[in-house]
Amino acid sequence: MDHSSETMLPLETLRAFDAAARTGSFSAAAEKLNLTHGAVSRQIAKLEDWLGLKVFDRGARGVSLTIEGNRLHLRTAEAFALISSHSDRWVEPRGTAVVRLTSIPSISGLWLMPRMATLENSPSKLRIVLEVDIRQADLADEGMDLSIRCGRGRIANRVSVQLFEEYVFPIASPGLAADIGRGDPARLLKFPLIHDSDASGWRAWFAAQDVDYRPRPQDRRFEDYNLVLDAAAHGLGIALARPPLTEHQMMAGRIVPVDDRIVLNPVSYWLDRPIGRPRAAAADLSRRIAAQAGLPSEKIEQFIEAES
Repeated sequence: MDHSSETMLPLETLRAFDAAARTGSFSAAAEKLNLTHGAVSRQIAKLEDWLGLKVFDRGARGVSLTIEGNRLHLRTAEAFALISSHSDRWVEPRGTAVVRLTSIPSISGLWLMPRMATLENSPSKLRIVLEVDIRQADLADEGMDLSIRCGRGRIANRVSVQLFEEYVFPIASPGLAADIGRGDPARLLKFPLIHDSDASGWRAWFAAQDVDYRPRPQDRRFEDYNLVLDAAAHGLGIALARPPLTEHQMMAGRIVPVDDRIVLNPVSYWLDRPIGRPRAAAADLSRRIAAQAGLPSEKIEQFIEAES
């Protein structure tokens, strides 16, 4: 077998192959796995490219295993049976009401989790499988229905709609806030500033106050905004509040404003989906997310109906 440079295939690829082999149809496999026909087709293409041979013969009435495909299916069926009988691992739920949603840790923990029960239970039952990931992976290849991300615009090969923007302002722990006091915005530069992997929010805030800012050695950088907030709450410096990610932390009194001046963050929040017609449950969840974000109904309907 002429394998590619990848040493192992993702489990999702083998799962798609197994389902297609058992049903004799990419469409039936897609329904069984709660994926689109295109996502299953791409997984099979990935498998065949990795193996360097065909595993299915395509016909008008479906697909059938080649000799090599049948050999592989015997092995994968044994492997899945072995995993099933000897593993206590969590089994991902399947079904037409299950929606696979991916997002970064900060959005997942600070925006999605407080709304998860509402998103799943109203007006009817949905089940959200949340994949927390910092990558901007191909949604179709990963079998994802939807993605919520923070960014500056649309991404190629996705259908996108802007959920909301945010106006940022400086925050700190109550103790540090007392030391900072009120006054000229440049006073903040006497203290360490905290930001995540993108310092553009701080640059935008200071630029709006006619102050030039560039990250300095005394400033602190954390990859995830959850850690930015924790660092600020523990008095390690000044961070930027990013409503609505900070609303619960501020209500709890862990962090407080240190300056009332606000500025529009250069990055905003986006809802993405793969190109093609979304499943009914994914469209339903899109509407629920849009309602929580305050997005007009006509905007989310355009997102749902768009082909590309």
